[in-house]
Amino acid sequence: MDILVTGGAGFIGGHLAEQFVADGHDVRVLDNLDPFYDVGIKEHTIEQCRERAENGEGSYEFVDGDVRDEDDVADAVGAAEFVYHQAAQAGVRPSVEAPRRYDEVNVDGTLNVLDAARAVDVERVVVASSSSVYGKPQYLPYDEQHPTTPVSPYGASKLAGERYACAYSEVYDISAVALRYFTVYGPRMRPNMAITNFVSRCLNGDPPVIYGDGTQTRDFTFIDDVVRANKRLLETDVGDGEALNIGSTDNIEIKTLAEEIRDLLAPELELTYDERHAADAEHTHADTSKAAELLDYEPTYTIREGVEAFVEWYRENREWYEPLVLAS
Repeated sequence: MDILVTGGAGFIGGHLAEQFVADGHDVRVLDNLDPFYDVGIKEHTIEQCRERAENGEGSYEFVDGDVRDEDDVADAVGAAEFVYHQAAQAGVRPSVEAPRRYDEVNVDGTLNVLDAARAVDVERVVVASSSSVYGKPQYLPYDEQHPTTPVSPYGASKLAGERYACAYSEVYDISAVALRYFTVYGPRMRPNMAITNFVSRCLNGDPPVIYGDGTQTRDFTFIDDVVRANKRLLETDVGDGEALNIGSTDNIEIKTLAEEIRDLLAPELELTYDERHAADAEHTHADTSKAAELLDYEPTYTIREGVEAFVEWYRENREWYEPLVLAS
């Protein structure tokens, strides 16, 4: 199959592109290598995908372009059968400082992708959304019927993008699905995430930093489970027009997570605390029963199993990954 992955040099998009190439598909990646975090991590992702292709698996093409540019998007979509739209301006806290940038990338960029896909009648568009669309919980775990009242410009922009995708599916007869990711982590993850912070600091003898009192909880989702959910959408149209939670179905207090990583790597360290940002979510917890019903989705990693896998990968790749993490 011919697959376009926007944002395919980033964390989730890069894992999707690599897996699709490994599965024998022809993959095109559109990415502007935005320096939101160290570009060296993205360059490593590109090399991983190229190596997969050179080893006789699928084909891989990298296109340097921006989803905000209609021509870039139209050219990249080309004859794609499937479009996985992962490109986005990430980060809850930075969105408070620059909300219009998040609108330009996450909303206008999504519209450009949807319009280009509609013009060539692609088989399916899969849009990356976020648990940030929910905002303050009225109940937990979040199911897809929970009110969507985001408390950050990032969350608002992701909600707008997913609603456009579902609306296009309704009125233009485009097969489009939005996946609401719950705090995805794993190899090559962004340096400024809690798990990366805790692991890198502990391995370097520095105390983990917790923002707030640590009682906030997160549903952390291992990248392999996210990839499996996306792969399923190459095979079925049952999710068309829907927004689906993709999480671990588990959650953990941030303080507990920091303590467990500390105890595993550097038990002599004390935890440290800093001010919590007002836009940070208090709690996240996914009800994935809808994805289970439609996609046979079942997370295979508990949070603790996923963290152990990430720590093992970190140690094996520390020589190239850690300098980039510490520099970001």
